Amino acid sequence: MATKKKMTLYLPEELLNDMRQEALRQDRSLSWIMEAAWKVARERLREMPGVDELYEDFEAAS
Repeated sequence: MATKKKMTLYLPEELLNDMRQEALRQDRSLSWIMEAAWKVARERLREMPGVDELYEDFEAAS
């Protein structure tokens, strides 16, 4: 079993309310919803350019 660690995240109130509603709908915890969202979004996020890549693009355009 994976080790669990406590973490504090600051989220916009509207996003947190949406997550709470979804957690209630699925009868799941907020932690479960956050973990599931990360697993779904992980590959899509990896396709986005990082800060270094954006900086390189900016330098090349100058």
